[in-house]
Amino acid sequence: MRVAVDAMGGDYAPAVVLEGVAEALKLFPDVHILLVGHQEKLAYYLQKEHLKEGPRLELVHAEQVVEMGEPSTASLRAKKHSSITVCAELAARGRADCVVSAGHTGAAVAATKVKMRILKGVDRPALSTIMPAVDGHFVLVDAGANTDCTPLNLAQFALMGEVYAQMLLHIENPRIGLISVGGEDSKGNHLTKEAFKILSNMPINFVGNVEGHDMFFGGADVVVCDGFSGNLVLKTSESITSAVGHWLKSCLMKNTFRKAGALLAQNAFTELKAISNFEEYGGAPLMGLNGICIIGHGASTPKAVRNAIRVANDFAKMGFPEKLSARIFECGVQYAPPPSGTEENKPAENHPDTPAEQ
Repeated sequence: MRVAVDAMGGDYAPAVVLEGVAEALKLFPDVHILLVGHQEKLAYYLQKEHLKEGPRLELVHAEQVVEMGEPSTASLRAKKHSSITVCAELAARGRADCVVSAGHTGAAVAATKVKMRILKGVDRPALSTIMPAVDGHFVLVDAGANTDCTPLNLAQFALMGEVYAQMLLHIENPRIGLISVGGEDSKGNHLTKEAFKILSNMPINFVGNVEGHDMFFGGADVVVCDGFSGNLVLKTSESITSAVGHWLKSCLMKNTFRKAGALLAQNAFTELKAISNFEEYGGAPLMGLNGICIIGHGASTPKAVRNAIRVANDFAKMGFPEKLSARIFECGVQYAPPPSGTEENKPAENHPDTPAEQ
């Protein structure tokens, strides 16, 4: 499997990216890496990680990098030769089967939508992420790719999450819930109320509205929302996890007895940290593309990069795009583009919906 890796994407790139690539090449013998980035800037790190171009590692030069503070459209306009744009082009031309980047989320969404194109029947791709729950995990869709959505978008996101949960979490008939402010179908805003009607009539295991306090207690296996709400849930959850760790450490360090207890419970704390550790899941798949793209956390470590490559490889092997497209047409929620020349029929890079800046 050929994976195009954005060597310049992420808060600590390219050092952590190349370290993660080195680990992936050792652990996944069926993976071929196309390492995309500025070759002069990568030279030192290639030598440090003992990486040389060969049968399983190909170096692809990219002159530019989309920085975190730049607009999403930079990957298509001001920086057409950026590392993420080149990755998307490699996938579009069939030279790569998957794309992995821990860089600018909005730029990755914009570049892959335009270069790789959107899957037949899909209106907009969505980011999915695995979230911890008391009895396992759940899939959150959309985690930040679309700040404004239609009811049809949410219906398609539900199917994206369903196929993801079936293939990656091995849940045969995932319970699908819709984020809202109340359990009753009359609760919520216009978007959620209309989406509720569509989801209720689809051949899926729809369990209705899911409130914020239900998500982490097994309310559903797949939780659907617009990208604005989803990104708030994701970032708030990450922040609370860090805050709880800080509070716990502060309380345990107050006296000798508590310090002793903390030492005895060290293994339990390690397990607790692993449950909410994004490194274990590698990154968030951008589902709905005519191909595979995994977008990692900006603060990705080598372990996270390695696991993102693993997840990309798994998605490609399982034929995720084909299964998703078939499911969307099976459920009758495929997107029909408006006639050419109408106001809605705009190029993807000019779409009024802008990816959430992360």
